[in-house]
Amino acid sequence: MGRHRGRLRILVGIVKDKSSFLKAFLISPAKPKLRLAILRATSHAAASPPSDRSISGVLSLGGHGSRRTAGTCIESLMDRLHATKSAYVAIKCLFTVHAVLTKGSFILKDQLSVYPASGGRNSLNLSKFRDGSDPESWELSSWVRWYAAVIEQNLAVSRTLGRFLSAAAAGGGKEEAILEKPNGDLITEVEILVDFAQSVCEAPNSLQLQKNDLVYEVVKSVGEDYRLVQREILIRVGEFRERKLRSLSFGELTRLVAELRRLEGCRERLSLLFVIGKRNDALWEAVAETVKEISEAVMEKDEMKRLVPVTAAVRSVRWMPAAARNGSIELGRVVEAAKVGGHNGGGSIDWL
Repeated sequence: MGRHRGRLRILVGIVKDKSSFLKAFLISPAKPKLRLAILRATSHAAASPPSDRSISGVLSLGGHGSRRTAGTCIESLMDRLHATKSAYVAIKCLFTVHAVLTKGSFILKDQLSVYPASGGRNSLNLSKFRDGSDPESWELSSWVRWYAAVIEQNLAVSRTLGRFLSAAAAGGGKEEAILEKPNGDLITEVEILVDFAQSVCEAPNSLQLQKNDLVYEVVKSVGEDYRLVQREILIRVGEFRERKLRSLSFGELTRLVAELRRLEGCRERLSLLFVIGKRNDALWEAVAETVKEISEAVMEKDEMKRLVPVTAAVRSVRWMPAAARNGSIELGRVVEAAKVGGHNGGGSIDWL
C-alpha cells in the first residue's frame, strides 16, 4: 500500500511539474529561463538532491544580472517554496536557498537577506509545514522544518556578524576586526553562534539520514556551515582568553559562561551528526578550559563583592567615636548624640 501511494505521488508530481513549466511560459514570458531553472532544481520527480548543474543554472541566471533580476529569482524561489505541499519540493527549495547563501553572488545573497521586504525574523516560515501524502513524506516534513530553522539561523548569524557566514572561509582581516570589538558585542556574537549550533543539534532522530540521499546531502551541507561556526566561536573564545578573563565584569563573565555551557550541552548530539576532526577537539578543549577559568574568576569576583561590605564596615569603625569603638555606647546613641550636640551648639564627641 505504501509503495503504491509512493508511485502515485511521483506520477502526480510529474504532472504538476509539467503544469508548472507551462505556467512559467504563460505567466512570465520575460523571465522563462530563470523560472524554468528553479523548477528543474526543485522538481517532484526525483528523491535525490538537485544536481550541481541545476543549482548552477539558478545561481547563474539569478545572480549575474541586475538587482531586479536577483530579486525576481529570490521571489520566484520563495513562491515555489511556500506554494508547495510536497516535502520533496520544499526541501529541494531549501537546498537551493542554502546554495544561494553558500555559493551565490553577493547581489543574490543580499536579496535573500532582505526577504521578505516587510521584514521579520522567520523569513522562511515553515515551522508548521506538514506533508501527509504518505508516511515517508510525513517523516521528511520534520527535516523540512529543521532545515528551514537552520537556514534562518544562518541568516541571523550573518546579520549579527555584519557579513555572510560563507565569507568566513575566506578569512582576510576578519580576526583583526574582532580585536577592536568591546566585550559586550563579542558576547552577543557568541550567543548568536551558539544559537546556530543549538538549532543544528535539534535535527530529527530519523533513519532517513542513513537511507535518503537528499537528507544526507542536506546534513552534509549544514555540516559545512557548522564547521565555519566552530571557527568563529573558537576565534572569539581565544580573544576573550587573550584579554584576560578577570578583566571582564561580573555580568559579562556570567553571560559568557552561560553561553559556553549551553554549547557544551550540544556536544553529544553534534558529535553524532558530524565528525570534523582536530578542530572539533580544539573547540571543546578551549570551551572546557575557558569555562573553568571563568568559574574561578567569577568566584574571585563574588568573594570580593562579599568583602566590600566588611571592608566598608571596618572603615566605618575606624572613624567611629572612641566610646562607640570600645563598646561603651551603641552606634545609634552615638548618632543621636551627634545630632543633639549639633542642634544645641554644645557638647562634643571625642572623634579619633
